Amino acid sequence: MAPVRVLRGLDEVRAVVGVELGASEWLVIDQGRIDAFAGATGDFEWIHVDIARAASGPFGSTIAHGFLTLTLIPGLREEIFSIETERPRLNYGLDRVRFPAPVPVNSRVRMHAMIVEVSDIPSGVLTRTRYTFEVEGSDRPACVADMLELATSG
Repeated sequence: MAPVRVLRGLDEVRAVVGVELGASEWLVIDQGRIDAFAGATGDFEWIHVDIARAASGPFGSTIAHGFLTLTLIPGLREEIFSIETERPRLNYGLDRVRFPAPVPVNSRVRMHAMIVEVSDIPSGVLTRTRYTFEVEGSDRPACVADMLELATSG
């Protein structure tokens, strides 16, 4: 795995706006992970967990939940970059989350990251990072999500 890029302070964060920060390692999304997510969330939709029914469905197999893909952000981010600041940083939410393509069972995915905006707001500094999930062999991303983090001014 490539070394993690460490951004020390908000000036370094501002300096990389619009620059791809890298990609995570490939991760296999197997049925065990899909089933564990279904169990944790209570989402047992057949397209995710019923292997026999999904085989004759629109994708020919089960597919990962879109939200499963989304929850991979924190772990895969650690493979790409980290931000060290004096200020506390809080998860402020998500914007523009899209799932353009499915993640079929046993697919390999990796995540790309780019800081797209840093804004000063009354409560601190808001950073918008775009995470894009690539599925090996697919022309379309599985997920594109903008995550917002707030470095508080206090």
